[in-house]
Amino acid sequence: MFISDRWKDYELLDAVNGERLERWGDYILIRPDPQILWKGSRSRPEWDRADAIYRRSRTGGGEWIKKDVPDEWTVRYGSLGFLLSPMGFKHTGLFPEQAVNWDWFSGLIRSAERPVKVLNLFAYTGGATVAAASAGAFVCHVDASKGMVARAKQNAALSGIPGDRIRYIVDDCAKYVQREIRRGSFYDAVILDPPSYGRGPGGERWVIEESLDDLVGLVCGVLSQSPLFVLLNSYTTGLSPSANGYVLSRHMKRFGGTVVSDELGLPVSESGIPLPAGASSRWTSSRTQL
Repeated sequence: MFISDRWKDYELLDAVNGERLERWGDYILIRPDPQILWKGSRSRPEWDRADAIYRRSRTGGGEWIKKDVPDEWTVRYGSLGFLLSPMGFKHTGLFPEQAVNWDWFSGLIRSAERPVKVLNLFAYTGGATVAAASAGAFVCHVDASKGMVARAKQNAALSGIPGDRIRYIVDDCAKYVQREIRRGSFYDAVILDPPSYGRGPGGERWVIEESLDDLVGLVCGVLSQSPLFVLLNSYTTGLSPSANGYVLSRHMKRFGGTVVSDELGLPVSESGIPLPAGASSRWTSSRTQL
C-alpha cells in the first residue's frame, strides 16, 4: 500500500460505522466513506465536537451541517499550501491520500537533472500540479471545471509557485490531448486522475470503465522520447489496482520500464490500520525508477 503518513495539518483520527473523523488543520470534520464497512464504538471525544458534519439525504446528495467552521481555511503540506472548504458531494477540495504520490514524483523530477514538462489531466484543485511545479517542473493543468481551475490558481499562489511554471486549461481532457497530438506537443510526464463519472464543459460524457483504456492509449501520443513517469489514479470502487495497472502496462509496454500498482492508504490514528483510499499505478522508465 502507498501510505500518506507525512501530514502534519491532516489526521484521520478514526474510521468506523461508515464515517471518517478527520482533522484538517484546526477543524474537525465527519464525512461518509463507503469503504468503511466495519462497526464499532466511537470512543474518541472528537466525534462529539466536530466542527462540520456531512449528512446524506434520503433523496440523494447531502449537505454540510456546520458549527464554527469557516467557509475557507488553509492547510499546508511541507512548503505547499491548500485552500479548503466544505464542498458538494462531501468534498473539501483536497485528497490527502495523494500526498504519497506527490512525494514520489517530486523525487523523480528533482533527480532528472533536466527540464521536465508535466501534463496533469483531471487536475481538480491542483494538488499534484503545485507539488510538481514546486519540485521544478513546468506543468500544464487541465480540468473541465472553471471553478476548480480557479481554486488551483489560489493553491499555486499559497504555495509560492512562480506564475510561469503552470499553464491552466479549462477543457475536456481527451479533446485537449487530441489537439496537443496534432500540434506536436510533448510531455515528459503525465498525471491522470479521472473521476468515475463526469461531464466535460461541452457536455461530453465520461464513464471510467468505458473510456479509461482509450484515454491511456491517447496519452501515449504526447509522451516525449524520454518520458520520466506516468501516474494513473482511480477512486472507482471495483476497479482494482491490478486492473488499473494492466491498462497502464498494456499501453506503456513500447516504452519499456516498469509499472507498480497498489492501493492508496491513510493511517487511522485510533486503530493504527491504514484506510484504503483509492488506487494508483506508477510507470517509470528503467532509467528513472525511484
